[in-house]
Amino acid sequence: MITKEMLIGDIIRQHPETAQVFTRHHLECCECQLADLETLEHGAGFHRIAIDDLLAELNAAVKTAGTA
Repeated sequence: MITKEMLIGDIIRQHPETAQVFTRHHLECCECQLADLETLEHGAGFHRIAIDDLLAELNAAVKTAGTA
């Protein structure tokens, strides 16, 4: 399960299927040098994205990939 305390870079490495969620929200985290230092909560707040909505989408992507 992805949590708001996780580093964005760790999320993408552990769950590559989440990259498309970040892209859909115009978060270019895959190419950002801060991804290895920034928590999901901080990144979402900085880009003014509702953390609960982002978490739900990221966890849904992981769940979907796990059932495929």
